[in-house]
Amino acid sequence: MLPSLFTSEDNARPWSVKRAALYGAGVGLLAAVIKIFGPLHGVDRTLPVALEICVAVFAFALLCAGAALLRNLLTRRLHETR
Repeated sequence: MLPSLFTSEDNARPWSVKRAALYGAGVGLLAAVIKIFGPLHGVDRTLPVALEICVAVFAFALLCAGAALLRNLLTRRLHETR
C-alpha cells in the first residue's frame, strides 16, 4: 500500500526523512546516468561528468527529503487541529 496524507488515526506514522533522501539519491543517480550516457546526451558539457552526477544525486536527495519533511509537518498540523 502506498503511503498517503489521509491515514487513519490508529496507523499514522511519519515518513522517514533519511529513507526519502536515500531514495531521492537513487533517483538522482539514475537520472544523471541516463542524461549523461543516454542516446540524447549533449556533446558539449559545462560540468565534468562526476560533478554532474554528484549535483543530480544531491539535488534529488534534498528534494525528496524536503518533501518527506513537509508531509510530516502537514500531517502533524492536521492531526493537532482535530
